[in-house]
Amino acid sequence: MAEGWFPKWRLKGAGEGAIVAPDERLSLLQTGVMGVQHAVAMFGSTVLAPLLMGFDPNLAILMSGVGTLIFFLIVGGRVPSYLGSSFAFIGVVIAATGYAGSGANPQIGVALGGIIVCGLVYALIGLVVMALGTGWVERLLPPVVTGAIVTMIGLNLAPVAVASVSNSAFESWMAMVTVLCIGFAAVWSRGLAQRLLILLGLLSAYLVYAVVANGFGLGTPIDFSQVLEAPWLGLPAFSSPSFELGAIALIAPVAVILVAENLGHIKAVGAMTERNLDPWIGRAFLGDGVATMVSGSVGGTGVTTYAENIGVMAVTRVFSTLIFVAAALLAILLGFSPKFGALIQTIPGPVLGGTSIVVFGLIAVAGARIWVQNRVDLGDTKHLIVIAATLVLGAGNFHLAIGGFTLDGIGTATFTAILLNLILVRRSHA
Repeated sequence: MAEGWFPKWRLKGAGEGAIVAPDERLSLLQTGVMGVQHAVAMFGSTVLAPLLMGFDPNLAILMSGVGTLIFFLIVGGRVPSYLGSSFAFIGVVIAATGYAGSGANPQIGVALGGIIVCGLVYALIGLVVMALGTGWVERLLPPVVTGAIVTMIGLNLAPVAVASVSNSAFESWMAMVTVLCIGFAAVWSRGLAQRLLILLGLLSAYLVYAVVANGFGLGTPIDFSQVLEAPWLGLPAFSSPSFELGAIALIAPVAVILVAENLGHIKAVGAMTERNLDPWIGRAFLGDGVATMVSGSVGGTGVTTYAENIGVMAVTRVFSTLIFVAAALLAILLGFSPKFGALIQTIPGPVLGGTSIVVFGLIAVAGARIWVQNRVDLGDTKHLIVIAATLVLGAGNFHLAIGGFTLDGIGTATFTAILLNLILVRRSHA
């Protein structure tokens, strides 16, 4: 390992190669510009996730910046990553709070308690990895298990997305228009714009909604009065957590998904930088876990390392960790703008619902992509049983009573995937 907690960032000179390593730096101006690009890359998903759960998007942006700084400090500036709102929490938060899909979540405190405990579990896993290494994690969560769990979460959320846009024919049609807008953005955009396809599609659908609702009166018009009244600077809406065993049992297992996400991201970045980042995996888990606990304690979402930002690094080949400090500071600044938050709150429900349809589907596809990328043998009977049971339990929202509380579909399916994989392996060895 390198000496000292932080590396000594060396200024990257012209003509010294295309890749800027994690322990190298650009000029101050270039670092700031690259930081803005990373802030933009994380923006769409980091704002969308809290909206789908009924959280304050301003606070989510703020805590994504705070969480990224916490992560940076704990890993000692060794791992280039941005922490944004985790989509893995959407299903369990909706299930635990009974959120209807529009406006503020009245049961947000219950969700926050579960998020904090999830962060604690995640942080403890990080400490164990720091002591024992990552071998046991990779055995507990092989690609067949992580792929099944991620796909199951997307399928579990499907009824929520459809129900949110089924109140009227107008809502249903606007949801389909939103899906079409996102599809066009995905196919026609290029470069960085393509990495913001969800945001671009949402904005396009927002404009279409404004024309047909505000212009032609075909739906509930968008009300901009709160945007005009909101100040430019101010505090976001903080919330306090409450701890209920049922919600904790439902939300805490998400730590399994966060571990799998973070592990995959670090492996990917290590391959791109041609550096072994495995010695920092335990610290990365700990940093992400602590950031999630801090975020949940004030009303923010759980956070995770962002694939969007890894994509930007792959394109730019700039991996300097100082860039993420600049991105985090910009996010914190945006988080203290109530006018910015009020503008986000004007996004119509049908547009959010249509976006949810695409996002939840992409979550399901991401799980299948894990199987493809890791060449999981779907002809293996053990793999088939693990995947089949996990998907149906999650998609059907299977409940399992344990003592005084009940595990919902996502929790039941997650533990089933892990246990089946372990038990069937032991039987085959016997």
